[in-house]
Amino acid sequence: MGINGNEVSAINEQLRDETLSQSPVGDVLTSGASITGAAIALGASLTTGGPAGLVVAGSVVAGMGIVDWFRKLGTSKVNENLEALGQATEDALNRVEKVLAERGKSVEEIGKRFEGEDLKQAMASASLQALRTADEKRLKRLALILANGVKEGDLAVDSTDHMMRAAVELKSEDVLVLKRIYDQQASILHKLGGRNGPAWGKAVAKSWHEAVTRSRSQRMDETRLHNLDWKSSISRLVSLGFLSPVPADPGGDTVDPHMPYGLLNQGLRFIERLQEIA
Repeated sequence: MGINGNEVSAINEQLRDETLSQSPVGDVLTSGASITGAAIALGASLTTGGPAGLVVAGSVVAGMGIVDWFRKLGTSKVNENLEALGQATEDALNRVEKVLAERGKSVEEIGKRFEGEDLKQAMASASLQALRTADEKRLKRLALILANGVKEGDLAVDSTDHMMRAAVELKSEDVLVLKRIYDQQASILHKLGGRNGPAWGKAVAKSWHEAVTRSRSQRMDETRLHNLDWKSSISRLVSLGFLSPVPADPGGDTVDPHMPYGLLNQGLRFIERLQEIA
């Protein structure tokens, strides 16, 4: 009487920890090689009779330890991301401490900022967003949002959560586009105190027109970005509430990069939170 598939799986589960580490597959998986490499190694071991005591049911997949591989990989990546975020945040907060001390803030006042509940909540939010990316630039954005929030004494939960989500979703090109528009229009928002009816729309339209009609070497769209890139970036920035279209025709195309787009307060704060601590 043969052994059915369920019994094979149960026996393999019991023997796996004892045998896999001594098998070619164990060597491949623990060395971080690819699943394909593990399959090849396992195939070779099965051809020669397999490791002692392993019950073979004719399936290469059964002995590959796929679940364990992903579990170990996930734990490793999570730890790497959080460690990178933690180091970047510590470095940035060290710079913030120096800046606050230079501004005449007492050690006690600086300590209160670092020990406040707002910072703890913001760090928890940052750690969750860090699980979504392994990109070093995006992790640094999270650290700068935290540090500049401490520096300015402003870590309001809603806006901080929103900025952190944007920090891991936006591409480098998107941030470049937003920074270009910030450079043009930050003074408008500072002067008007925010989006302020017709005055804001007229000022934005004038600024945009001046930017796109400058000499060729300084034109706003004379970058490595093509128009399609601008459209994609602008669409994402609008969806996040960082920009707003200012169409001459209210029913016009709202994804035309040559149409005026106005910087909103959330976009202004986002760019300012990404500034290096100095």
